[in-house]
Amino acid sequence: MITGMDRLNAAAKGEKSDRIPVFCSLFDQGQKELGISSEKYFSNGEYIAQAQLKIREKYGHDNLWSLFYVGREAELLGCKKILFSEQGPPNVADFIIKNHEDIHRLQIPEDISLIPAFEQELKCLKILTQEAGGKYPICAYLTASMTLPALLMGMDKWMELLFLGPRDVRDELLEKCSDFFKKHWKACKKAGADIFVYANAFGSTDTVPMKFFKEHSLGWMEKDLENIDKTGLVYYCGSSRLNNVIDIVIEKLGISTLYLSPFDDVAQGKKIVAGRGVTCGVINDIPMIDSSENEIKQEVKRIISAGIKGGKFAFGTIGIPYNTPERNIFAMVEAACKYGGYEYWKK
Repeated sequence: MITGMDRLNAAAKGEKSDRIPVFCSLFDQGQKELGISSEKYFSNGEYIAQAQLKIREKYGHDNLWSLFYVGREAELLGCKKILFSEQGPPNVADFIIKNHEDIHRLQIPEDISLIPAFEQELKCLKILTQEAGGKYPICAYLTASMTLPALLMGMDKWMELLFLGPRDVRDELLEKCSDFFKKHWKACKKAGADIFVYANAFGSTDTVPMKFFKEHSLGWMEKDLENIDKTGLVYYCGSSRLNNVIDIVIEKLGISTLYLSPFDDVAQGKKIVAGRGVTCGVINDIPMIDSSENEIKQEVKRIISAGIKGGKFAFGTIGIPYNTPERNIFAMVEAACKYGGYEYWKK
């Protein structure tokens, strides 16, 4: 039987499997799948792992997630208050950095895996590795140094510090966040993760001007990734566009898997990557809440048709909303498997 890992390895090598890899981001659906409250669900790594395995089996996509929710990293650094929702992802409810003195006091643990708050993620990764290791890629979510402060102090205060300074305080925080990124990557890799989604909202010129990207974002990304094994690393900027930074990312950062925005031109992105890595075409999954099954299938076909020629291509989502009808998720995955089949395009 061909596995998700087989498909991913084939895509990375420019070889053809039965179809392209299909990656789904189904997080909050786990609590619904297990029939438990959000707070209970996200408190236990065993629940996360069970739900991920169950969801993958149900829909038939090719990956598993060790991510609990964006904001979990703030807990690893001391956040004690999380706001839970029964119809969406949890979020940070109390920022650990309220003033510059808090930045000076912030300490990055030497070994992330020894933090009590990381215990449940280790439990999740252990189960996923035991049950599906080597068969389906296990994805970890890692926040870049320039984006992590938004989870620690709020986006408004971080933007003020980032652009207005004081510079020494800003750089002190970035140094600590970069150190955390490296240690978080190491802990996840050691625990069995295969894919490392390098998330950076400031890695796209949708968020910052190109001049800032080159003079500031790039340098901190290089620092984050210094002495890091790039195997399995995925460049990801949420729904922000990548096409005009792809060349820089490949040449300067050595990342060869580019997770496009739903708003990027897929054919153009594939052309820019030019065989130097894997291009992932991504659907805008927010409208899937109200779209018809046929509309979803046609959108999937459009994305895949623009990128499948020549291989080294995958299909993905950003974060499928909690209230998306199951029939629409089935329609999306079924269409991705159908139109992602290389034999289909020989007809």
